[in-house]
Amino acid sequence: MILSIGDLVLDITIVPDGRLRPNDDNPAVIRVGGGGQAANFCAWVAALGSPVRLVTRVGDDDRGRRLVREVEELGVEVFAVSGPDPTGMIAVLVGHNGERTMATQRGASAGLRPNDLRKPWFRGVNLIHVPSYSLFTEPLAASARLAIELVRHDGGLVSIDLSSVAGLKDYGPARFAAELAQLKPDVLFATAAESETLGVPMEDLAKVPVLKLGASGCRVGGRLIPAPHVQEVDATGAGDALAAAFCVSYLDGATPVEAAEKAVVVASGAVTRAGGRPS
Repeated sequence: MILSIGDLVLDITIVPDGRLRPNDDNPAVIRVGGGGQAANFCAWVAALGSPVRLVTRVGDDDRGRRLVREVEELGVEVFAVSGPDPTGMIAVLVGHNGERTMATQRGASAGLRPNDLRKPWFRGVNLIHVPSYSLFTEPLAASARLAIELVRHDGGLVSIDLSSVAGLKDYGPARFAAELAQLKPDVLFATAAESETLGVPMEDLAKVPVLKLGASGCRVGGRLIPAPHVQEVDATGAGDALAAAFCVSYLDGATPVEAAEKAVVVASGAVTRAGGRPS
């Protein structure tokens, strides 16, 4: 059993046919669907055939209820707390070269409180995956730390994904590095930019550091694991797909290198379609 704690939000993904022309109509493919890093990670884990749970908070609104149903239909067991604030939304604008610009309204997800959590949600969990977004904002951060403690108490592994350079800078790289040193994640994912911003070698913070290199693949244990060449459409969710495939394989007994080889294949497939989740 794998579990993630964090965002379940509405994604609005816009993929223009070409370069955007200011003050003019721009033909595009526009997709509206479920998103959020924790939820996307869980969707990929479920697609890979492993049992998975999502702990999240949504608004007491139609949007939140619909998003919960959608992720449940993908095979994810969802424990969702409802709150009076609206369910969050993310607008993702995909550039002609696959680069993404995101506007985020986190909404209800950041309001998950420690006293919202129930111990049975964490029983039997072999690995908890925590996007760093879940550690940047209170009270969600306190809830994520408690969730890590509950899983660790029962012998589970901890995976953390550094989700954002901007988030790291706002939180404070040194502060977050010190927190990672205390949490001692078993697996730590980061892009090159995130790792550089953190300012501390990933090897000093985690048993298995995984450096995500986009279209080039990833680096694990000093080895470059190249990714297959594909026609990229939208990189949204590719990092979540990579993390999900790595965690599933690693729990199944694969070495870090073997898990990375599986992960880059899954992530490469993820970028060939719009949206952050498997079809």
